[in-house]
Amino acid sequence: MFQLDFYGTLVAASLVLLLGRGLVTRVGFLRAYNIPEPVAGGLVVALALLALRGLEVEVRFDTSLQTPLMLAFFATIGLGADFASLKKGGRVVGIFLLAVVGLLVVQNAMGIGLAKALGLDPLMGLLTGSITLAGGHGTGAAWGTVFSEKYGLASASELAMASATFGLVLGGLIGGPVARLLIKRVQAPGGLEAEKPRVPKGFEQPNKERSITPFSFIETLALIAVSLLAGTLLNGQLHDTAFELPTFVCVLFVGVVLRNGLSALGLYQVFEREVSVLGNVSLSLFLAIALMSLKLWDLASLALPIFIILAAQTLVMALFAIFVTFRLMGSHYDAAVLAAGHCGFGLGATPTAIANMQAVTQRYGPSQIAFLVVPMVGAFFIDIINVIVIKLYLALPFFAAA
Repeated sequence: MFQLDFYGTLVAASLVLLLGRGLVTRVGFLRAYNIPEPVAGGLVVALALLALRGLEVEVRFDTSLQTPLMLAFFATIGLGADFASLKKGGRVVGIFLLAVVGLLVVQNAMGIGLAKALGLDPLMGLLTGSITLAGGHGTGAAWGTVFSEKYGLASASELAMASATFGLVLGGLIGGPVARLLIKRVQAPGGLEAEKPRVPKGFEQPNKERSITPFSFIETLALIAVSLLAGTLLNGQLHDTAFELPTFVCVLFVGVVLRNGLSALGLYQVFEREVSVLGNVSLSLFLAIALMSLKLWDLASLALPIFIILAAQTLVMALFAIFVTFRLMGSHYDAAVLAAGHCGFGLGATPTAIANMQAVTQRYGPSQIAFLVVPMVGAFFIDIINVIVIKLYLALPFFAAA
C-alpha cells in the first residue's frame, strides 16, 4: 500500500486537473458532451487505481485538504452574492425550488417502489433515493447510522457511501450531455463560439484571464479566511439546537454578510473577479481530490438489485431535467444550464453542479442567472427540504421502527 501525504496528494490533484484539461482538449467526445475537466481526469485516475487494486496494489490519499477547499468554495459563493442580485433572482429561485422538491419526492418514490418490487427492505430504497443522491456522502453517513441503530438495517452506512459515490460520478457525467441535447433546441447567447469577448462574471467562464495584484489577492484571501473561521464558529454555536445547519451553509452565510455589510458601510467593495478565481481553484482541487480518491470497488460490491435502483435513478434524473426542470425554467438557454446544474446536485453535490454548468458556459456562453440560482438552492435549501421530505416518507406505515 502506498500512502500519499498532504503534499503528495496536492501534487496528485494538480496533475489530475492537468490530465483532465488535456483529455477534454484532445478527446472530441468529452468536449462535445461538456464533461467537466476534474471529472474527466479524476475518473481516469480512479479507474487506474481500481485496476491497481486488482493487482493487490492500493494507493491512499491524505484528504484533509478536501473539506477546507469545499468550505473555501462556498465562502466565495457567499462573497460573490450581493443583495441586489439575490432580490433579482427571487422568483427564479422559487420556481427552481419547486423543481428540486419535485425531484426529491420522485427519487424516494422510485427508490422505495423498486426496492419493494425487487424484494428488498423499503429502507434500502429510501437510502438509494434523495438521502444519498441529493444529500451526498455527509447526509448518507448520518442517515445510514440512524437506519442501522434505530431500524436495524444491516450495512446501511456502507450502502449509503457506495450509493453517494455512484451519484457523484454520474452527476458529473450526465449534466453535460443533457445540456447539449437541450441547447440544440434553443439559441445560445451570441451565436455559441462566435460570442464577443466580455469580462466574465462570477463562475460563468473560469478559464478567462483576470488581472490580480498581490495586495488584492491578500485582501480576498483574508475575506475567505474570515468566512471560514466565523462560519465554523457559528456552526459550533448552532450545534444540537433547532437551528443547526451544515458547516458550509454557515460559511456561505458569513460570506454574504461580509460582502454586503462592508459594501453598505462603504468600507470595501469585493473584487468579484478575484473571488471567482480563488473559488474556481478551490472547486477544481476539491473535485480532483474527491474523484481521484473514489473507491470504485465499493460500487462493484453493490448487489445487482441496488445497482438496478441506482441506474434507474440516473435515468429518472436525466428525464426529469429534460422534461421538467428545463420546461419549468422557461425552455431557453439559461434553463438548459440550470438543467445541467440540477443533474449535478440532484445526483451528487453542489460543487458538481457548478462544474457541470462551467463546462457548458465555457463553450456556449455565460448564464448569470444559473450561477445565482443553483448555489443558493444547493447551499441554503436542499438540505433542509431533503430532511423534511425524508421524515415525511419515514412516517409511512411500513417504516415503523422495529
